[in-house]
Amino acid sequence: MVNLPEFEPPRFIALEGPIRVGKTSLADILADHLYALRLRDVEDNPFLEDFYQDKPGAAFQAQLYFLLERYRQLRALDLAANANRAVVSDYLFEKDKIFAYLNLENAELDLYNRYYELFAEQVPVPDLVIYLQAKPETLRKRIAKKHVPLEHEISAEYLEEVVKAYEHFFFHYKSSNLLVIQTSEIDFIDRNDDLQELLQRLNQPVKGTQYFLPLGSAPAD
Repeated sequence: MVNLPEFEPPRFIALEGPIRVGKTSLADILADHLYALRLRDVEDNPFLEDFYQDKPGAAFQAQLYFLLERYRQLRALDLAANANRAVVSDYLFEKDKIFAYLNLENAELDLYNRYYELFAEQVPVPDLVIYLQAKPETLRKRIAKKHVPLEHEISAEYLEEVVKAYEHFFFHYKSSNLLVIQTSEIDFIDRNDDLQELLQRLNQPVKGTQYFLPLGSAPAD
């Protein structure tokens, strides 16, 4: 009789998805549950306001700031020193290119890519990525409810472009195991059953790309 290897839970989990999809909240919950080290994405980009106001050059400045800060944080992450502790991040380094391709002009993108390729070789790759999806109309409602002034500068057209860019990116994503969750009909904050089913799912292997839908959730249209 062959003894199958025991399941080893992922040590480095990254959550991804468009704005207001619930990355930060779910990452906080998972980090608490797993007693994990928590990595938080950049929240104080000084060029972001100018970008939302469509000022010349602001997109490149904002994008490069995000790239450098994410690189700095991930380079400082010592997985070997935290061998017995999980890490939960609310961003994936590779996703940086999604916004670069959406927002930068050709010459800016060429320069950006030179830095990106240099940095990407030096940062750790997650064992598992959790991609949170939501319909644009769901995200717009969440943005309106959150009352963050800068986010109200985001047009409906740009938000739809972001959602499509994420879908395209993760359709082709192969760098690590991927769990896709459509969050439009799921509430991990106020519906404990949804959360408990996800926690149970994370105690099982995720191989390649797989999809998660709690049993009690209504199907998305």
